[in-house]
Amino acid sequence: MNGRRLVDNIGGKLMLVLTVLSGVLLLLMAWGLVAKSSAILSLKPLDTLLFSGNWNPLRGEFGFFPFIAGTIWVVGVATVIAVPVSLLTAIYLSEYAGRKIKGIVNPFIDLLAGIPSVVYGVWGVLMIVPFVKNYIAPLYGTFSSGYCVLTAGIVLAVMIFPVIINVSVEVLNMVPREVREASLSLGATKWQTVKKVVLRRAMPGVIAANVLGIARAFGETMAVLMVAGNVAMIPKSLMDPAYPLPALIANNYGEMLSIPLYDSALFFAALLLFAVVFFFNLVSRAVLVRIEKGIR
Repeated sequence: MNGRRLVDNIGGKLMLVLTVLSGVLLLLMAWGLVAKSSAILSLKPLDTLLFSGNWNPLRGEFGFFPFIAGTIWVVGVATVIAVPVSLLTAIYLSEYAGRKIKGIVNPFIDLLAGIPSVVYGVWGVLMIVPFVKNYIAPLYGTFSSGYCVLTAGIVLAVMIFPVIINVSVEVLNMVPREVREASLSLGATKWQTVKKVVLRRAMPGVIAANVLGIARAFGETMAVLMVAGNVAMIPKSLMDPAYPLPALIANNYGEMLSIPLYDSALFFAALLLFAVVFFFNLVSRAVLVRIEKGIR
């Protein structure tokens, strides 16, 4: 008995240490990015760095607004496409699909999750870029090279489908069967039960699933780099090229770092990305807590 208690105590303390270490690691990452960004922060006002559209490292101009705007545009388009499609797919797989269909569809969703991002990028270049250039852009009476916000958003949406779908299905399956049966016994239809009962009970988890998918979208690099166009300009439409922060870092780190402040500027871009994802998760967590209180 004493031996089992000792094992339990050691296991509990070990998990506590690992939990603290994960938090310390996050702080160390933040501290390292701030330290590396200090050179440019000490010479350039923060509002200039964030809201200036001038990007010319050779002249010492480091305005990050085009890259921030590009990131927001691409992730926004991906979210608008991915969230409804993923949620409806998860509802179908959880509530309507039979065992045979699940056995066919689930492996394909898992396969999507395991495909390297560079393969998504190649697929985007071969399929989505020509489609946008030859069909979507002419439909709206405009010209586009195909390397634009819409293309990057579509590729990114497909990449985050598996994350949102898998987590949402797990959350929906956790709703007790008795809850569904009680709703149906009161005369509600299948869809009314799903909409008014199942989704209401599972909403915090569904939101968490979307948060995970969007968080991945913020940090995705290779596929977006290959199809976004990578022009340092502020997008004004879906057909304009974009240059998201991850693509900026991947494209330029290791090159031209002999230019003064360039190295620090790229670390500042990483710090911005870190801060955006961190803030996004904090806000999402606050929303989750509020929804959970409302359901209770």
